[in-house]
Amino acid sequence: MSTTRVRVQEQTLRVLAGNIFVAAGCSLEHADLIADALVWANLRGFDAHGVSRILRYLELFDSGESNPAPDITVDQTRSAVAIVDADSAPGPVALSTAMDHAMSLARTVDIAWVSVRGTVHTGALGYYTARAADYGMAGMGIVAGMPTLGYPGRGGAVVGTNPLSVALPAGKHQTVLLDTTTDFSAAPELLPPSVIPSHGIGGAGTSLVLELLASGLASNPIVSRFHSDKPGGRRHRQNAVLMAVDISAFVAPEEFMATVDDTLEAINRLPVADSTTDISYPGEPGVRTLQERRVDGIPLHVQLLDDLETAADKLGADVPSDFR
Repeated sequence: MSTTRVRVQEQTLRVLAGNIFVAAGCSLEHADLIADALVWANLRGFDAHGVSRILRYLELFDSGESNPAPDITVDQTRSAVAIVDADSAPGPVALSTAMDHAMSLARTVDIAWVSVRGTVHTGALGYYTARAADYGMAGMGIVAGMPTLGYPGRGGAVVGTNPLSVALPAGKHQTVLLDTTTDFSAAPELLPPSVIPSHGIGGAGTSLVLELLASGLASNPIVSRFHSDKPGGRRHRQNAVLMAVDISAFVAPEEFMATVDDTLEAINRLPVADSTTDISYPGEPGVRTLQERRVDGIPLHVQLLDDLETAADKLGADVPSDFR
């Protein structure tokens, strides 16, 4: 693949992505959601979850593992608990539905937990938790995916690279946005080249408990079925949990955000121990990248641009005139 990069403006990418997903069978609303989530990731430097994923989404549609026109249902099981049956919807559609529902519940019952059953590729998890912070709430999320990580003392892929995200609103500062994953690295001699190693029982154990929470409570186990002979056990799927917390149920939102500001500033005042290390709080580097890319555009490999144009042409989707 060519290493040459071309900068493309965010709105151009949104239009192209939206056009492709509509042509692939998504509704206009769902296509816009997917496009927004992917471009959001590119704008913040999470390029692995950006528009390069369009090609994978189209593959999942073609294989039948993902549904471009899902019948999503929300089962309100308790006052603060709901389960979204995604019907194999793309992650941006399913998880946006879940977080919006969680925020709606939290406005009434203060804290809400919404599980997502059977989606595919959730993308940048911080996209959804940040939605809660934008509304002055605390947002939390976890995802359980297909096994790709090793487990100490066991051979092959055992658990997934399950991400965790927390978003907290601040006052003077930008949202504190943690978006991390259990993609660590141990016992590589036990693993084939296709398997990502794991950093011991702590890392693998974290991935395991996230699987149990996200998949067990959604009645859609991934790991146990993956390692069984059950039909469809290795069919691509993901589960998730989105939580929203109304901060005012605990403390005045202004007081909480002032605490966030004071904490960040206290850390910034400490002596610098390593001048080569970038000192920043979770989410801050992404904001800096956002500010730069909103002005200069999003750098993309020329080969990716070619592939996206080819996919658009194959589907009969319009390519914006300023794409190149």
